[in-house]
Amino acid sequence: MVSEERVKRGETIQQGNVLDRDNPAKSGRMYKREPRKVAEILVIEDNPGDVRLLEEVFRELQADIHITVARDGAEGLEMVHGSTSGKRLLPDLILLDLNLPKVSGHDVLSRLKSNPLTSRIPVIVLTSSKAEIDVRRAYELHVNAYLKKPSTLEGLLSAAEDITNFWLRTATLPS
Repeated sequence: MVSEERVKRGETIQQGNVLDRDNPAKSGRMYKREPRKVAEILVIEDNPGDVRLLEEVFRELQADIHITVARDGAEGLEMVHGSTSGKRLLPDLILLDLNLPKVSGHDVLSRLKSNPLTSRIPVIVLTSSKAEIDVRRAYELHVNAYLKKPSTLEGLLSAAEDITNFWLRTATLPS
């Protein structure tokens, strides 16, 4: 039986044996570890300072991600729908601000969730608005989660860690 302590240290159970993710040599039996897929995150955010902080906290977490940034709602929709460029980005996760130029975050969310090609992509609203009307509208448009932007670097680091742990490590996302 695997002790709680061993699980807390980051060991994983695979085929009845304990594998230490950080040191396979300490594992009970050797298995070929499958490399983690690098997750693609689309950040739709117009504030360059917020973008830089998000990039830094995900880098600090050493998360297996690649971040693509859209500076406004129109650019974000263009990236996922590929209408004029012909290129289409289908990210594993979208972090979406609501207060965006050109196309609002609510309109971006509505278009993403009403399109069969993008409706399954998890969208997390990460915004400064805590207004009940914004929260309610986002959930009516089928947002997957609504987070108020933390006001401290520690808070943002904690939020990024929660996003990484749940959405990219625990949850099974559609391919």
